[in-house]
Amino acid sequence: MHNVSMYELLPKLNCDLCPRLADFREENRKKFPEFYNAPVPSFGCRDAELLIVGLAPGLKGANFSGRPFTGDYAGDLLYATLLEFGFAKGDYAAQKSDGLELVNARITNAVKCVPPENKPTGTEIKTCRSFLKTEFETMPKLKVILSLGLISHNAVVVTSGYKQSAFKFVHGAMHDFDNGIKLIDSYHCSRYNTNTGRLTTQMFHDIFQQITDVL
Repeated sequence: MHNVSMYELLPKLNCDLCPRLADFREENRKKFPEFYNAPVPSFGCRDAELLIVGLAPGLKGANFSGRPFTGDYAGDLLYATLLEFGFAKGDYAAQKSDGLELVNARITNAVKCVPPENKPTGTEIKTCRSFLKTEFETMPKLKVILSLGLISHNAVVVTSGYKQSAFKFVHGAMHDFDNGIKLIDSYHCSRYNTNTGRLTTQMFHDIFQQITDVL
């Protein structure tokens, strides 16, 4: 068997591995031709020590802009926090061309394509695992994975070779993997979670202080 290039494991612009997501993408290309409307690539350098894993692109967020967490409320909180803690530099203007750069951090999603109602199926999450696995395997300095939400947490745990039951999702929890990588959990920085008080700005800052202390 030949060695598979990491680039072969990245989804193509017209990836059809998940028929439902591919159909939804085609619908959105007709409705919103100005949107990115394709599997959203990760953002940040592969030699980063921190990998942030979200759920999936938002319809009018990453699916609009072509960059993770860019264009929706979740990105407003995430990037402001990254700037606050030195994991980003420049200005965040909610668009891919704003010139923002990540510092020692990389951002990806458990599912690369936008799902209807922001809810990927179990099969779709499983299908996308190969791309998440590529992230882990091609980040030589990776020390901390931040999972935003339960779906991200479970995807990271299973992709890392463990059973979901091995590590329970708890906001603020830190889990140790056998390879030395630490998984830290946070509630997703969605508008719903912040509006309901489930996740406050201070709670999110506490998570990044925890990450900073580890690194």
